[in-house]
Amino acid sequence: MAQHSSPDMLDPAPGSDSSPRRPPGVEPDGGATLLAWAARMRDDQPVWRDGTGHVHVFRHADVQRILADPATFSSDTVGRLSGGEKQAPRGTLLLLDPPLHGKMRRLVSKAFTPGLIAGLEPWITELTGQLLDAAPGDAFDLVDTLANPLPVTVIARMLGVPAEDRDRFQGWADQLLSTDPEDPKSVRRMEETAVTISAYLQGFIEARRAEPRGDLLSTLVGAEVDGERLEDEDIASFATLLLLAGHITTSVLVGNALLCLDRDPELSAKVRSDRSLIPAVIEETLRLRPPFTRIERVTTADTTVAGTAVGPDTLVHLWLLSANRDERVFEDADAFRPDRPNSRQAAFGHGIHYCIGAPLARLEGRIALEALLDRYDRIGVDHTVPLSWHGTNVFGARHLPLRVRRA
Repeated sequence: MAQHSSPDMLDPAPGSDSSPRRPPGVEPDGGATLLAWAARMRDDQPVWRDGTGHVHVFRHADVQRILADPATFSSDTVGRLSGGEKQAPRGTLLLLDPPLHGKMRRLVSKAFTPGLIAGLEPWITELTGQLLDAAPGDAFDLVDTLANPLPVTVIARMLGVPAEDRDRFQGWADQLLSTDPEDPKSVRRMEETAVTISAYLQGFIEARRAEPRGDLLSTLVGAEVDGERLEDEDIASFATLLLLAGHITTSVLVGNALLCLDRDPELSAKVRSDRSLIPAVIEETLRLRPPFTRIERVTTADTTVAGTAVGPDTLVHLWLLSANRDERVFEDADAFRPDRPNSRQAAFGHGIHYCIGAPLARLEGRIALEALLDRYDRIGVDHTVPLSWHGTNVFGARHLPLRVRRA
């Protein structure tokens, strides 16, 4: 569907002769250029239209307000931007609007309860130990050894699919993460991957309908709200969402926490001697280095953002990375301060779409940090190895080489 914002509605980016087509990426400097650009935009142009007509929002208050207004800022980017030609599967909660979103979330929540998550802690702790047992000596890649396999294995177990398919799940997650929404070939590959995942899960879904077990797929098959149950496509799409969002959130969170602690040896020593600080470290990591740099909404009508007119059917990018470093909300915003009194970070969103998997990510992150500190009395990033980074939408290292010393 065409976007209706006029060419003169928003100004070019500050310091540029014309509006650039895309924001800076995370490569090659690990996001330093991106962060500097976001800080400049927060101050000089908090609402900006890029060269494609998309609108970008940078300040914390504006991001939170938009997330709290699903009537004006729709999550149905697939349906609205395709003119209704495409529809997101009902299990893809991130792309649904009320009232369907509320119904589907209630159904899914029956299989994603706090009790279920808390009950996983002993097994996740054991799994973390097993993964670190396999670490090759005093130098290894954190992502390959722990940060990737941990959440993928947890998700596989929750769903009730074979643990030996972990590598297959990891490959699918990597393919989904590499999607460039502005590259038609990349989008097609993403769609093909989603079809492959759905086909893989279909056999397990049918088996659970015939003979339920104590796993997430069984619970989803049996879940019912207002006399309605999830269809097979809904279950498969939610499982795909869980694989992507659940995997990358924990994987990037663990790596980012180690990066933050590595840069502050004094704080690292404090956390080592007082493990009760770990939850605060996780929250501050989520604030300073949120796993996802931004999320999207599409306008349903003429509206304004921070006094700027925005037309209907306009794709709006909400920069969580920028909102979490907004000096108007967070004092000394670029500093890593786990003791900061204001923890209104937006890494997991806000409002009706607040991440349903946030408790699991926090649990996995805490267990991973505790296990690393228990096992090693020295943990350092190997700065002799150049780091590679995820794309613009994910703020974290693809690989994180460590040098450690056993306790």
